[in-house]
Amino acid sequence: MRNELRTLEPTIVWNKFADLNEVPRPSKKEERVIQFMIDFGKALQLETFKDEVGNVIIRKPATSGMENRKSITLQSHLDMVHQKNNDTVFDFDTQGIEMFIDGDWVRAKGTTLGADNGMGVAAIMALLESTDIPHPPLEALFTIDEETGMTGAMGLKGGVLQGEILLNLDTEEDDEIDIGCAGGIDVTAKRDYKEKATPAGHVAYAIHVNGLNGGHSGMDIHKGLGNANKIMNRLLHNHYVKHQIRIASIEGGGLRNAIPRESSAIFSIDQFQKQKFEENFKALAAVIKNELSITEPKLQITLTSEDLPKKVMDVSAQEELLKGIYAAHNGVYAMSVAFADLVETSNNIARVLVNDGKITIGCLTRSSVDSAKMDLAEALKATFELAGCQVTFKGNYPGWNPNPNSDILKVLKNTYENLFHETPRVVACHAGLECGILGQNYPDMDMISFGPTIQGAHSPDERVQISSVQKFWRYLLAILAAGPKR
Repeated sequence: MRNELRTLEPTIVWNKFADLNEVPRPSKKEERVIQFMIDFGKALQLETFKDEVGNVIIRKPATSGMENRKSITLQSHLDMVHQKNNDTVFDFDTQGIEMFIDGDWVRAKGTTLGADNGMGVAAIMALLESTDIPHPPLEALFTIDEETGMTGAMGLKGGVLQGEILLNLDTEEDDEIDIGCAGGIDVTAKRDYKEKATPAGHVAYAIHVNGLNGGHSGMDIHKGLGNANKIMNRLLHNHYVKHQIRIASIEGGGLRNAIPRESSAIFSIDQFQKQKFEENFKALAAVIKNELSITEPKLQITLTSEDLPKKVMDVSAQEELLKGIYAAHNGVYAMSVAFADLVETSNNIARVLVNDGKITIGCLTRSSVDSAKMDLAEALKATFELAGCQVTFKGNYPGWNPNPNSDILKVLKNTYENLFHETPRVVACHAGLECGILGQNYPDMDMISFGPTIQGAHSPDERVQISSVQKFWRYLLAILAAGPKR
């Protein structure tokens, strides 16, 4: 199927995407893709180097007649989110992505596709390799670790880049021009708990929550999707109150920037409560599935018998945990008053791990207003501290303040209207883009973000639209041709 993919138009872009997706590149494990990109630039005999944190920079002189145009930095990130379906056998550390064509879409077989931000990377590679595309002086910036901390952008020092304009190719709707984004912060709650011997006369069960859509914890947070960790907590809390279940372990979710799709828990219950418990479980599972029937039609909540665990949580720690997660905010917290229909502030309860006397809860809090981001983070901190946890903040990164008077914005709007005979949507997004971080060390660089249509990012349902890639490529070439003079 990869060979069939390479015949799609524009072939130069799809071939680069196929090449890229043969290289394992999960976040924080980008060594191979960094070397791949260095080898690529050097093979073209272009100025190529790696900065001290691992970002790769490649420079290409202007084509004839374009030397007097402002230099452009094209930026995309090398890493990809590694998520797969529970029944998919795949190793992100060693395997290339297995892709297939589905009508007007390209998908992956049971895993994330890496179109976020691989399509941007591929487009930049195609421009660097091209011999017949007019363009001003180009500088390619391939950052690392965007998905789990943006440490590449944070580590890029001032004075490295030479571009006067930055085109970030990491937006996921092809009719959007992005001029602002949310900042974020990781909120992590941890505590120890005492384990007790499982009470005599107990039997054990496991609950499994799966079949959820998942998705991007910024771009999809407003869609009313189910969060596996919150669903699991609701089930456990209800049956603790009614049937005094005793929890042995919980494992739910994973990456902070992905809405959790799956959760599992093991617990015990007095054998005399079995019949009533099973009846109540069936009823509550049906209620939850009905509530989410529109947004999560494939949701599965199953109950199975389990071998009796030797130990369970201390009752007081269990009660504090369940109440803490119940009280912790998840989802949209506030809508923007500056941009219609834009989420301003949100939180994703991304990871819940309870086992061997330790609790870990991981969240990603986002906002386009820094003070609101920290306010929600402090509210989460207070909630989890009341549950006996120690709470830390890490990976704080700024948002990107919109500049509606940007010169490059005028170029992109005019170019879009001339090409497609319609007005583009000028927006800010609730995802984290690297522009805000890069702007700290490059405050005079005019920045904008756009890209092809990608749906289901950060989930195994990720897909990129073939016709949209064609539109995006045409648009990108026209922008380079129309770039402002110095």
